[in-house]
Amino acid sequence: MATVEVTFTPLPAHVRTARLVATAVARRSGVPESLLDEVRLAVGEACSRAVEAHREHCPAEPVRIALTGRDDRFEIEVINAGATAGAAQAGSPAADNLLVPAGFSLAVIAGLADDVQISETSAGTSVKMSWPTSGSLAAGSPA
Repeated sequence: MATVEVTFTPLPAHVRTARLVATAVARRSGVPESLLDEVRLAVGEACSRAVEAHREHCPAEPVRIALTGRDDRFEIEVINAGATAGAAQAGSPAADNLLVPAGFSLAVIAGLADDVQISETSAGTSVKMSWPTSGSLAAGSPA
């Protein structure tokens, strides 16, 4: 399956739409029904985090999501073009608002996704999450 890309203005109301799209693409990519709630919740956390950062640092920039289904994995990347955690000065209101909730939401995401990779660049933060698809589960199950 090709990559589906979604961009949306950084408004909290759009997080629900991102969750719905992610769940639909995950289902179509072969993610087992038993994992769809985890996909929905992880995407909600990552998108809420991105919306918060965008609203504070770059409200005109859209939040970007890339959803990719492969033979054995379903991957979602949420690209946050707002300030990275390292860009906020310790003790500043931006650091207080960005670091504590971000760390908490990243812990939640790590508990929901099968694999999580977080990278920070000058452009912002990328949160990549992935889950196995039915094909990979069947291949790894005992015969």
